[in-house]
Amino acid sequence: MIPSEPAPKRRGYRLNRLEAFSDGVFAIAITLLVLELSIPTGSDGKLLQAIIDQWPSYLAYVVSFATVGAGWLAHNAITEYMDHVDGTFLRLNLLLLLVVAFVPFPTRLLAEHLDATDAERVAVTFYGVTLLMVSLLIAVLWRYAAKFKLIKPDFDDEEVQVLARRLTPGLGGYVVLIVVGLIWPIAAVVGYLAIAFFFLIPFPFRNRGQSSSRRGLNRYDAPYEPPPTAEP
Repeated sequence: MIPSEPAPKRRGYRLNRLEAFSDGVFAIAITLLVLELSIPTGSDGKLLQAIIDQWPSYLAYVVSFATVGAGWLAHNAITEYMDHVDGTFLRLNLLLLLVVAFVPFPTRLLAEHLDATDAERVAVTFYGVTLLMVSLLIAVLWRYAAKFKLIKPDFDDEEVQVLARRLTPGLGGYVVLIVVGLIWPIAAVVGYLAIAFFFLIPFPFRNRGQSSSRRGLNRYDAPYEPPPTAEP
């Protein structure tokens, strides 16, 4: 009797379900932000003034929308590099989505207390810690994927390090701004917006030979290049 060949070792889980579920959570979280925008009842006589008075809500909405959007871009870039995922990566990704889905709550606190005194500092600090956790978990996802060889083999070490450096600056920025928020809360909120714009606005990487400087967070700004077709 011919011995049967051993079953091939499973390399990991497929990416498509992780990407679909993650995109859904990001989309729901970013949609829930707009539900916090409202005008107090009984403002018919001074509607324009009532709209203007809601500026803390608009600021909180823009900062959170930009931050969640930047997080989605970073997550998209990470999964674009990956060949497969393992169980630990799935759980780390769930932890990231837990915090992303939580963002609308500190956003509402920020909108309600941004023009207060002591409560303003508490709301801004709580908000900043939440954004720091989002940024930290995205960086952890990428570090884990790089360390445990979940990345496609056609990406070189330089490209891996480029994306790692691209994801890192926000961590220190959030820590500094959390401290600033204890003294000058509105400045910290503007700083959070600046960090989000840093990730949203494409900055070209240094191009070395055939290394793809358009990859990482900037690869989606490059023109589409169809894959080569095999000659008959």
